[in-house]
Amino acid sequence: MNVQISELLVRYMERLGIEVIFGMPGAHILPVYDGLYASDIKTVLVKHEQGASFMAGGYARASGKIGACITTAGPGATNLVTGIANAYVDKQPILIITGETSTHIFGKGGMQESSGEGGSVDQNALFAGITRYNKIVERGDYLANVLNRASQILLSDNPGPVLLSFPYNVQQERIDETVLDKVLTRRASRRDARESPLYNRLADLVQDAHNPVIVAGYGCMLANAGNVVADLSAMLNVPVATSLKGKGVVCEQGPLSLGSLGVTSDGSAYQYIVEHADLIVFLGAAFNERTSYLWDQGLLDNKRIAQIDNNPDQLEKVFRADVAICADLKDVLEDLRVRLKARGVTPKQIAPLPGRSDATATGSPVFDAKFALVKHFFEVLQTRFPDGIQVFDDNIIFAQNFFRVSSGNRF
Repeated sequence: MNVQISELLVRYMERLGIEVIFGMPGAHILPVYDGLYASDIKTVLVKHEQGASFMAGGYARASGKIGACITTAGPGATNLVTGIANAYVDKQPILIITGETSTHIFGKGGMQESSGEGGSVDQNALFAGITRYNKIVERGDYLANVLNRASQILLSDNPGPVLLSFPYNVQQERIDETVLDKVLTRRASRRDARESPLYNRLADLVQDAHNPVIVAGYGCMLANAGNVVADLSAMLNVPVATSLKGKGVVCEQGPLSLGSLGVTSDGSAYQYIVEHADLIVFLGAAFNERTSYLWDQGLLDNKRIAQIDNNPDQLEKVFRADVAICADLKDVLEDLRVRLKARGVTPKQIAPLPGRSDATATGSPVFDAKFALVKHFFEVLQTRFPDGIQVFDDNIIFAQNFFRVSSGNRF
């Protein structure tokens, strides 16, 4: 049976498991909204399209599912830019659907045209640097190829934003509904790489270390690996520090938490690693300007380094690692736990962790006693909303240091 492409697109989103879509309707995207009206996908109306892109990113981060947003053509799409750029940097799986003028008026100066023809805004060029894939779908005969490419990115271990723009007349074009059966809408099975000698080498490093430290980043959230990180930490008595974006991977109120590592942190994690660690295991944590203390080599001196990341671009980007593995973090850590148990590895006798009741390690006036009220505010916030999602803006540095996240992607 033939259906409108707009309806097929809604069915595609349903098969991807999309439950909520954020956006604002407009004339050029109404056929898709008509399809959403009959769908179980919840539509959330925003007051500005930028809000839709940030909401989709926040939803993806908090839920671990694919986020989605939808806008009309022209300014509806361009208003998304900052939120999509944020999702690109954070590697959030977001599907963006936008409308476009009908193809037969491309280059003629149609209202809100973004085809790049006839002096109009070139939407593809605008989003090229902040999406993993973006495409104006001008015909239905290659729709399956476009949706497959979108799925490959959204369902991968290294995701990012995907933008698909549909001209008004293409949305109304009819197409065989069985086209969707040829489209990937579930994560492909992973290749088993556990026979790689790198896995044994990683186990060797952890087994031989006297005082290892885990640095967990946002990649652990993308891989839904928080529980495995916490289990491995408890099993081996290994302390965990997180990057700022990784805050919440593990409970910061536990005895093995070093809190946040970074140039704007209280300095206790940095000090402990420099003074005591003989092995640093980076898990989905980019060694960027903030986490590395402006790429301070002293953080890594005289230490073995292991790095596990599902993004090959991050491996050994800044430093050389003794072991670097590109694979799903959760799979690697579960395998490591099995190997270490089989070897009879016992908990480490590590140096005592620093007290973190007062953020004063850096000696910065930012952390003087005059900020006791700020600290108290975050303590009350944690007590009153222990399982709430917390959103911080220009007070992020205070939250980094004084807010002790319980666990989960709620920061």
